[in-house]
Amino acid sequence: MIHIRGRGSRRVNIAALVCYKPGERSRLLYRLHLYSGRKGESKTFGWMHYRDLILSAHAQLGAPIVLVWDNLNLHLVLGMKTFAAEHADWLTVVQLPAYTPDLNPTEGIWSLLKGGALANLAATDLPQLVRVIKRALKKIQYRAHLIDGCLPQPA
Repeated sequence: MIHIRGRGSRRVNIAALVCYKPGERSRLLYRLHLYSGRKGESKTFGWMHYRDLILSAHAQLGAPIVLVWDNLNLHLVLGMKTFAAEHADWLTVVQLPAYTPDLNPTEGIWSLLKGGALANLAATDLPQLVRVIKRALKKIQYRAHLIDGCLPQPA
């Protein structure tokens, strides 16, 4: 018999923006969403969480943003489309074609995370998993060459 600690309903979700600007170092901005299984608690990010991440990025970068997004259902909801239209003076949204993860630099970040700190990790609880994820993402943030390597190269 193998005893496993914790409950299987708890999870961590991550949303990230990979930011590139000519002449400056690449940046990674991210947010975590923790779900601990409590009644009425949101299990994952809502479109407003993505909106808040974009607003935070705009404030930190102090520049217009060209947002290249995949076709995640929350990227396509009416609230997000309305938000983008209201902020068209500094926000341009470009939708990637379906099934093109190789064009999305954020997928490269997930690959770095999964192949590095999370490979062979058997977290004993949610706080340990969160610590490991934050530590790994912080390391990636300070290594611009890793972020640059996630940008698709022309063929």
